[in-house]
Amino acid sequence: MQRAAIAAGVLCCLAVALDAFQTIILPRRPSGRLRITRLFYLITWHPLRAVASRVRNRRVREQLYSIYGPSSLILLLALWALLLVVGFALLYFALGSPFQDAMARQRDLPWGRMGTDLYVSGTTLFTLGLGDVLPLDPAVRLLIIVESGVGLGFVALVISYLPVLYQSFSRREVSIALLDARAGSPPTAAELLRRHGFEGGEVAMSELLAEWERWSAEILESHISYPLLCYYRSQHDNQSWLSALVAVLDSCALLITLTEGDATRQAQLTFAMARHALIDLGHVFSLEQRTRELAERCPDRLPAEGFGRLCEALGETSLRVCGDPASMQRLRAMRALYEPQAMALAEYLRMPLPGWVPDPNAKDQWRNIERLRREAAAVLEGTLPLSHHATAAHLHDEPHH
Repeated sequence: MQRAAIAAGVLCCLAVALDAFQTIILPRRPSGRLRITRLFYLITWHPLRAVASRVRNRRVREQLYSIYGPSSLILLLALWALLLVVGFALLYFALGSPFQDAMARQRDLPWGRMGTDLYVSGTTLFTLGLGDVLPLDPAVRLLIIVESGVGLGFVALVISYLPVLYQSFSRREVSIALLDARAGSPPTAAELLRRHGFEGGEVAMSELLAEWERWSAEILESHISYPLLCYYRSQHDNQSWLSALVAVLDSCALLITLTEGDATRQAQLTFAMARHALIDLGHVFSLEQRTRELAERCPDRLPAEGFGRLCEALGETSLRVCGDPASMQRLRAMRALYEPQAMALAEYLRMPLPGWVPDPNAKDQWRNIERLRREAAAVLEGTLPLSHHATAAHLHDEPHH
């Protein structure tokens, strides 16, 4: 009994210490299938997905998913604390529970002693120092000092962990919010290229892709170190880090295979980094098997009729589009390099992937602003009579997506 309690107590404490080190401190992808954090997310995420998938209201369903990320962090920290309390209590129990406890009942029974051990362990870990239970053995006193140090370290790790986590989340969301005006909401590759189809647009596109090359590298660094961030949803339902990443990959694939211009070289660099981030994040969640299954029979995100709509949308821009018959095959080959991984992550995280061409949206502010700009340009050129009432009719607020 004593040996079993020592083994169980040491196992609990070491498991929490190793898991916290890998999750918070270690700046690389954690390893091991029996890690507490991995088992915790397997046990909690899959039931939530099953429950949320039955909710028909999309807003309510997304709300459930958005709550999971922050709440899972709190629950994980609570689980670590609980395991530490139980682990040290087992060690006290193995040492014979040498405590003077005036409130203890049935001290001769194992569960009576265990209650005192849990109480001492809890008050010691959280450094309460009440002093109502007195240790009567030098070894137990030493163990109490050790647990107090562990408790201080645990609190310090939590205090330092939360700001780092939310700073990474904030940096991620700033770029996603900026993409809304450049690629629509949800973002699409056709809309991103169309909105850069102006004189000097290729330079602006190259600068944008360079920013997203760095953003992909930051995602690779932060989300592999802190996979919990992958569960955090964006503030708006039509936005997500995964849809933004895939929209940028789609845009790079189009620039590489269908268009000609100066932005093609930067598109290759951004594509390589974004694909690297996507594949490594799939490894974090052990989606290799599902990725292989999707690679063999992957649903087509861009069928022939969709490709026709895409060419029509790109035809409205000033980009030089290659019109050779092999363009669709080249694009399909590029898509096969990242779409299975993207679909596996989208299926696991329940984040929808973006389309290639935006759906008609009467509340698209970009189109309203663009229409007003064209009317103003026509008035300045003298080709359209000035009508203050007609122009002002378009200046109305629309709700955000």
